[in-house]
Amino acid sequence: MSGGAAVADDHDAADSAPGWRPLPGWLLPPGHFLFKHRNWVFPLVFLALVGLTYPTPFLGSHRGRNDFEGFETERVYTLVARGKVFEDLATDERLMALLSRFMEGSFLLSATHAINLMPGETAQSIHTDDGFYRQPRSSPPVGYSVIGAIDAFTAANGATEVIPGSHLWSEDEIAERRNQPGGLEALLVPMEIPAGAVFVFPGKLLHRGGANTTDKPRLAFTNQYCAGWARPQENFFLSVPKEVVRTMSPRAQALLGYELWPTFMGMVSGSHPAKSLEPGWVAPIVAQAPSP
Repeated sequence: MSGGAAVADDHDAADSAPGWRPLPGWLLPPGHFLFKHRNWVFPLVFLALVGLTYPTPFLGSHRGRNDFEGFETERVYTLVARGKVFEDLATDERLMALLSRFMEGSFLLSATHAINLMPGETAQSIHTDDGFYRQPRSSPPVGYSVIGAIDAFTAANGATEVIPGSHLWSEDEIAERRNQPGGLEALLVPMEIPAGAVFVFPGKLLHRGGANTTDKPRLAFTNQYCAGWARPQENFFLSVPKEVVRTMSPRAQALLGYELWPTFMGMVSGSHPAKSLEPGWVAPIVAQAPSP
């Protein structure tokens, strides 16, 4: 059995546990809110995040455009295409096995970016990552999110804060708890995890980025995945040039959308989208255009 399959099977065995339950060697089942695996983010990833992203014109010169992005937060989008280590992280065998237990078929990468909370950043509003899909709360999650701590997450430096169990609540239950003393904020739990740990959670989970009240930045990354029929947050067809996509693994190419959702969703003029990566490929509307 592969490491990824063993991890996913361990999750299935513990899925009925109340709240969250640590699992040997893989301590985050989705929906149970806490995953710690010190070997998940290798030192190489830390070096890559510092070495590959800090020299770019993005970090150190840009801040968020609104309160949700964070006026004191630096973000580097399209991380998956900025270095092989980020591609490998997004396609990790253990992660793919885990997500495949909850997401059908050829699910997609929806968003991938580094998040650097600077000192003085305020807390986000409470939200869900599935919120823009307009699906009823009774439906299964459309997506799952992965957050990795490059710096240790603490309550003081802006650790992601979650409301355990909220992925199971209806709209009425959320409204009821919002109207109770202290509101939803009183139910938030900071995900205090060491550097090198990650956690995975369903897109219906209520959460927010915390406030950084320290004098140091807090660096993290997030990869978010969505069902193959859903529209990803990032338009990778425009943000990742084909010459870059051609160098990626078949798994990464599929996550970026160069795969079909059964049976024809994602086709390119009746053909498999991966054909568009073949050398010399010309779009049919050009290749089949009548001569002037």
